[in-house]
Amino acid sequence: MADAQAPLPNDPTGSATAAPPAPAAARLAGLKIQRGGPAAGRRRRRRWPAAVAVIVAAGVFWFLLVPRRAEVQSTPVQTAYGSQQYQQLAASGYVVAQRRAAVASKATGRLVELNVREGSLLKKGDLIARVDASDVLASLGAADAGVRQAEAAQRQAEASFTLAQVQQANAEDDLRRVQGLAGQHFVSTQAVDAALTRARAAQASTAAARAGVETARAAIGQARAQVQVQQVNRESTDIRAPFDGVVLVKNANVGDLITPFSNASGSLAAVVTMADMGTLEVEADVSESSVAKVKAEQPVEITLDAIPDVRFRGSVARIVPTVDRAKATVMTKIRFEQLDPRVLPEMSAKVTFLSQAVTAEQQKPLQAVNPKAIAEREGKPVVFRIGEDGQVEAVPVTPGRQLGELRELGGSGLKTGDKLVLSPPEKLKSGQKVKLVTAAPGAK
Repeated sequence: MADAQAPLPNDPTGSATAAPPAPAAARLAGLKIQRGGPAAGRRRRRRWPAAVAVIVAAGVFWFLLVPRRAEVQSTPVQTAYGSQQYQQLAASGYVVAQRRAAVASKATGRLVELNVREGSLLKKGDLIARVDASDVLASLGAADAGVRQAEAAQRQAEASFTLAQVQQANAEDDLRRVQGLAGQHFVSTQAVDAALTRARAAQASTAAARAGVETARAAIGQARAQVQVQQVNRESTDIRAPFDGVVLVKNANVGDLITPFSNASGSLAAVVTMADMGTLEVEADVSESSVAKVKAEQPVEITLDAIPDVRFRGSVARIVPTVDRAKATVMTKIRFEQLDPRVLPEMSAKVTFLSQAVTAEQQKPLQAVNPKAIAEREGKPVVFRIGEDGQVEAVPVTPGRQLGELRELGGSGLKTGDKLVLSPPEKLKSGQKVKLVTAAPGAK
């Protein structure tokens, strides 16, 4: 037949039916490379030792060629003073005004006038405030009226006394005339007795009138004393400065009820608190075990937290002869050699007791460091300044006096606050980088 298929040439069976073609996925699978064979595993095992060797070699190279930073401690360049070489003892305390008062009123009343505020400068006798004095003024008016009444009573008593004196004089004249007539036997004895009785009565009236005058005078004195009492009460409503000073605290305002008794409900006692700034002293507590190092008139140096750049000279004014049992301290009073307007009460102060007085030159600031920061390189003293990147620089210095725990430095380009290497290692050189630690290397 024309459509019959011829047998495939390679068909061994010579069958006329041809086999179907293989799928495409199967043909692609046959083209994949086999990577998991034994040969590939052996190649990977040979590469691992080489990689490890490269890493170890790099580590050895870095360890040998890259310089390691030395671990060091730092200490700052500090500001010191020449007076520190005479320091014997230090104490702390506060500035206190030795003359200080809570100014109040002797009278009770409502505050109607207040003429000061905090910081006001006052002279002795200056009017600070005034309390309502309407009731006192009324009492004062009554006392004045009492004086006028007593004076009128005195005038009346004096008039009565004058009248009694006249009547006494007339009675005595009558008595003498009657006695003269009786001597001539012109009048009877009874007439003489009657004249004598009238004279004695006149004398008694005069004595009574004199007593009335003295009583009137006493009444005037009493009335005038009452006026003085009311005047004192009036003056008590004016609150005045007891001494020259400065107002520290204003305790009351206009309208407040003022009374001498501070525990009265809804009332105030002190109107202002003031202090004499010329009596400022430092009260410093000295340990009981160190009080033997302190004596009267001993020179001291005073520093205030509020004015840290100024050092004030002073001396021990007195030592309070008692010990605070709770704190085991003795209070010392320190006077300023010269007061500064910037010194204010209640400022925190530090007192340094000195072995001798210091001069203004010895109180000028200078640079100092911990003596352990000074090293010797090529026979010259140097310090190692630490830069921001950790690199050190050798700076030549000239060591000076020992100032307490510090050593004075001179002839250097250092600034206060610069960081220096503390106890520099012998192998430390300029240009080397260091690592700062908080504790000494190797310390536990």
